[in-house]
Amino acid sequence: MKKAILQLETLACPTCMQKIAGAIANVDGVEKTSVKVLFNASKAKVNFDPEKTNLDTITQAVKNIGYDVLKASAK
Repeated sequence: MKKAILQLETLACPTCMQKIAGAIANVDGVEKTSVKVLFNASKAKVNFDPEKTNLDTITQAVKNIGYDVLKASAK
């Protein structure tokens, strides 16, 4: 498993946080229980299987629901 951190645009409300968490959790290869979106920090943390998905796919899932990812990194 790899760990990713996505720096998000400033989140306006807790509903935004839930939408982003749901979009990330729906990506095949993401460890569903690992998805954490930190409202005050505007960050998302997630574990994923690099054989099934990648950082670009996770980032695109967030963008597809209308939110910007300012920076993304994985290790």
